[in-house]
Amino acid sequence: MTVRTRFAPSPTGFLHIGGARTALYNWLYARHHGGTFILRVEDTDADRSTTESMQIILDGLKWLGLEWDEGPGVGGEYGPYFQSERNDVYDRYLARLEASGHVYEDDGAIRFRVPDKLITVSDAICGEVSTNLKEQGSRRYDAETKQEVEANPDIVIKRPNGGYIFHFVNVVDDIEMAITHVIRGEDHLSNTPKHLALFEAFGATPPVFAHIPLNLNPSGTKMSKRDQGALIHEYQENGFLPAAVNNYMALLGWSAKDDQEIFSIEELKARFDLPGVNSSNSKFDYDKCRWVNSEHLKHLSAADLLTNAAPFLSRAGIDPTDARVPAALELARDRAQLLSEIPGVIATIFSDTVTYDDASIAKVREKAELPQVISALADGIAGTSDWTVDGIKSAINEAAGKIGLKMGALMLPCRVAVMGSTTGADLAPVLVLLGKEEVVKRLTGFGAML
Repeated sequence: MTVRTRFAPSPTGFLHIGGARTALYNWLYARHHGGTFILRVEDTDADRSTTESMQIILDGLKWLGLEWDEGPGVGGEYGPYFQSERNDVYDRYLARLEASGHVYEDDGAIRFRVPDKLITVSDAICGEVSTNLKEQGSRRYDAETKQEVEANPDIVIKRPNGGYIFHFVNVVDDIEMAITHVIRGEDHLSNTPKHLALFEAFGATPPVFAHIPLNLNPSGTKMSKRDQGALIHEYQENGFLPAAVNNYMALLGWSAKDDQEIFSIEELKARFDLPGVNSSNSKFDYDKCRWVNSEHLKHLSAADLLTNAAPFLSRAGIDPTDARVPAALELARDRAQLLSEIPGVIATIFSDTVTYDDASIAKVREKAELPQVISALADGIAGTSDWTVDGIKSAINEAAGKIGLKMGALMLPCRVAVMGSTTGADLAPVLVLLGKEEVVKRLTGFGAML
């Protein structure tokens, strides 16, 4: 059996991290088993579906690298892949239910007769769940009594306006597209008995169902689009790497059953499988996601780091083609968690002026010998002929000795005078990239301020 999974978003908004994680799990499962990943668009809600939302979803999946084997822009033998274009297929399947007596008309709508028996969902993650749809029934709000009342348990599969309902088209498309595994959020588990009843009515073998745990926000409720980290396009805008976002999303409900947390996409494809998916809900942690991204930044090749950082450098007014950029990026990769933070770490190297942090200035001003320290630094650095990290450190050490101090006493004042802050990249490599003339200029300028 060839594994066939699908992701079926509704183009009614942004690509949410919950949907993206569902897409990732389906993609990984298909790749792990050498199968096919299908993108199917549930756009039957014409009032809410928009081409703009569809493009955002497509762009988000492409940015994550979750390319689909069949679907919009790719095609395939089971198309069309937009549900709005499949009405003839749904009409054929409805005719089959009409012929077998499984449906009836109810005030302009078409209802499917749910069977009066126990239906058991054998879920690959949640285990067995049994329901009698007829006994369970359904409820509706009664405007006259202002309370919920018992309602017809039979499922509406076609609205009075002619539009088909999610439950019906989902099952039809899974049959028609030969879907073998339905991997989706646990919030759909309650719908699955209805779907199994429809599969049985069509005489079709249902796919394997695997309902993944919900993704909760830090307060323990289901993530909404307003929560930090909820929308995929914001990761791209904020400087996350796609591989890191995939890595973190994989951990939201799955583990490799060891201590490993950082995975390349190839490792995820090799190791991801349904037995590793947890049955308990996951809790989103934006700081953990940032940390995962920082680990991926550390492992990028120099060329890939430059390619990924270039748009953020340009936005900050730093020319990515500047010969000093590759070395500067190496100074930043261990200090920035996001690509968007890199320019801030190395900006002083490419600036004609120094922006001083008031707290840092106050910290070094506490030293009574500060003017003497800055003067000694300027003289010592101006006199060195070895403009390397070791040569600069030696010059600072000699300057310290001349005024009766240890080298460490000069490092923080030098950092503040040249870089404007007590924090940032390693001092000596920054000085190398700035050049001796610029360093001396900054030291003397700072000294004049004292």
